[in-house]
Amino acid sequence: MPSTHLSLHYHPIFSTKDRYPFITKEWRDRLHAFLGGEVRKIGGIPENVGGTNDHVHLLVGLRATHRLSDVLMDMKSGSSRWVHEELKVKKFAWQEGYGAFTVSASKIGAVKRYIDNQKEHHRSKTFQEEYMKFLHESGVEFDERYLW
Repeated sequence: MPSTHLSLHYHPIFSTKDRYPFITKEWRDRLHAFLGGEVRKIGGIPENVGGTNDHVHLLVGLRATHRLSDVLMDMKSGSSRWVHEELKVKKFAWQEGYGAFTVSASKIGAVKRYIDNQKEHHRSKTFQEEYMKFLHESGVEFDERYLW
């Protein structure tokens, strides 16, 4: 085949350190825009960014040359620095780990809607419940002692 064709979509999820509710409604949209800008900066496509006061969800399109772990490390460190310097929230930090799930092209619309409806989802379900559901549905093995 003379050319390469890809459809690589990921749904990363990560929380604030100890799931502390740092992300206030006053600057949440700015943080989401910053995260999308970090994805754009490396040549990725931020298809959607959302979340609540203690975690974020992204839907991103990446290139084959991107290493997901590097993308997320750079996104988290860059956004932490931005929150510290720009917003002066000195104690802000992200949890070290993350979850990331592949998304087929046929499910992109559903994932976008899911991310858009985070406020509604979390009226009845905690971040921990939501995250464990993702792990179970994706067949990811985990030991709950090391999850939080």
